[in-house]
Amino acid sequence: MASRSTLCAALAALALAAACSDGGEAGGRATRATAAAASAPGDASLAQDFERLERAARAKPALYEQQLRARAARLPAGSAAQLDALALRGLLAAYARDRPLCDQIAEQLRQWPAGALRADAVVAAANVSAEYLVTQGDLREARRLLTAVDPQQLGAAGLAFRWRHHYQLAAVTSDIGDLDAALTESHSALRLAEQLGRPWRVAVTLSDLAFTTLRADTPARARQIVAQALAEALKDPDPMTLNQVHTMRGIVHADDADQSITLQATLDALEEATRAGADAVRATGLANFADYYLQHAQPARALELAGQALPLARATGNIGAESIARSNIGLAKIAMGRVAEGRADVQAGIALLERQGALAYASGSWNELAGYLEKAGDLAGAFGAYREHRRVGEQVLRDETRKLLLEAQERQDAEQRARDIELLNRDNALKSEQVHQHNLALMLWAALGGCVAASLGLLYQAFRRVRRTNEALAHSNASLKRQSETDPLTGLANRRHFQAAIKSLSGPEGLTASVFLVDVDHFKRINDSFGHSAGDAVLVEIARRLREAVRDDDLIVRWGGEEFLIVARTREGLFAPQLAQRLLDLIGGRPVAHAGRDIPVTASVGFVSLPVPPHGLRLSWERAIDLVDTVLYLAKGHGRNKAYGVERIDAADAIAAAQLTARLEAAWSEGRVGLLALSGPGVATAPSASAVPSLDGGPRPANA
Repeated sequence: MASRSTLCAALAALALAAACSDGGEAGGRATRATAAAASAPGDASLAQDFERLERAARAKPALYEQQLRARAARLPAGSAAQLDALALRGLLAAYARDRPLCDQIAEQLRQWPAGALRADAVVAAANVSAEYLVTQGDLREARRLLTAVDPQQLGAAGLAFRWRHHYQLAAVTSDIGDLDAALTESHSALRLAEQLGRPWRVAVTLSDLAFTTLRADTPARARQIVAQALAEALKDPDPMTLNQVHTMRGIVHADDADQSITLQATLDALEEATRAGADAVRATGLANFADYYLQHAQPARALELAGQALPLARATGNIGAESIARSNIGLAKIAMGRVAEGRADVQAGIALLERQGALAYASGSWNELAGYLEKAGDLAGAFGAYREHRRVGEQVLRDETRKLLLEAQERQDAEQRARDIELLNRDNALKSEQVHQHNLALMLWAALGGCVAASLGLLYQAFRRVRRTNEALAHSNASLKRQSETDPLTGLANRRHFQAAIKSLSGPEGLTASVFLVDVDHFKRINDSFGHSAGDAVLVEIARRLREAVRDDDLIVRWGGEEFLIVARTREGLFAPQLAQRLLDLIGGRPVAHAGRDIPVTASVGFVSLPVPPHGLRLSWERAIDLVDTVLYLAKGHGRNKAYGVERIDAADAIAAAQLTARLEAAWSEGRVGLLALSGPGVATAPSASAVPSLDGGPRPANA
């Protein structure tokens, strides 16, 4: 489940870029031109001036652009220094949202004459235009411009131009929700930042990498990365770089049981923004600070801070901070009992995000709204918000991302990388041995005329060695494959393994199996109360209990975060309800012991057996998971620690099923979908289908 801190990270990213970014975009403007400028006769301070403007760019971009314009007018025409100044002016114009000037400079860069600097100019033109689009919230078009840059020209550009390109593309793809691509671009940017040798560039790159890593559901790794970012920033500190790193540090630690780091980091970020006179960034800091008080059940203070942030965000055109402020104002009102008014404010903030194309943030906001509405007793509103969270989340997690996301997370794990390298070295050694044996065989053949019998004996031994080598190579490859398809924490299959295994259960007409989606209830609360190590222990123990519940040939997958997927081959009779009840009982029947403490744990389950009566509905595995995911949210909307299963659905094909799934609550009331409700340990016995309460508190019709 996305946390509010993750949403604030979003806007820390949008505001740290859209509100005129430094640490990131302003972070890499030092180019080959700065070196040339430093050696220009009579102008040795130019390189230092360029870097000063780069580092402070987010604070007052319009003022700095004017200063740079006057300085650039005295530079030699067509020189590297002039190109560097023009590229930096373009980015400052984009930060200041000056479209005419931004377009003019981008066109000048595109028209730069052929020569050694042509590649720099082409890459800079794309970055300037894309940065302006980011400030306007058009993330998809910004990504299109950046990915359209010719790879040969990008490779020929200077280090800093390439750093800027990869850093910017990483931020945009992360905001769109393509986390695998964002991680790849972030690591490319980090390598370039390290080559450039300026600590503040490394710091801001690590800061954004920490955010993307957090969103990829690896918070422990994100905390390590943001600590590295702070260490780099302190090597050569400046207000805007420290603001960015402190902001991200507060976000990454927002789910810690000890909130002292988040509080201090938020205060430090605000102080640095005030020192720099960066009102747009300060608006983001105030909005994030409001979020801190929301998490600590002080809605009145949160409402006050968000109320200060909103006019400041609007005055500076900081759309990211405006959306955070609107959402936090709404959540504070809901917590204070003003539910309808607060819900409208949050939805207005989400609408800003969706218009920007920042779907990952929008999905997290819907999820958070659902949690607040549930606490306020508005169960119908909570279920509607959960449904929107799922709908938007599906847009974010496209099929390619579903296949690759966990692999991207695993690439961030240092231990996994070490194991992969070790296996690769073994693989190379075995291949070298094969080459050696081949050469040995040739030598034996050359000597065959002189000693046939001896040669045949040696040749036999050589072939035996080759066979053993091939067997060892096959074993090594199998070991590598097993590790790449296993979740390192729980030992369960991961999504990569699922992609291959599901083919054996799917025919041309769809899946024939029982599908269960299990979600640990209030997992964030477990992390907050007991710590992240306890959260990991809970996941490991639940994985063990799931193995206990199913048969050896059933497929269990860690689907992501605190979600698990089970695909069972059997679908006869009461198998699915019986297994669902067994899952509830095993998970919730006893607490998880960790560090001398008992951690109470329950889960919610959605399930279905395919084909589904009465029309024998068959679905692809993707559609089947969509269906059980929706039923799972229904179980959560009815109080958690429950399992809801689809017994029948009035649909003959996947299209009709998708339409009913999108309005499952209403379809259930109309009798077009039949659901079975089961309760876990400690919950009153579930009522029959004719008396299952609706989310609005009324009884279900008898045919439901």
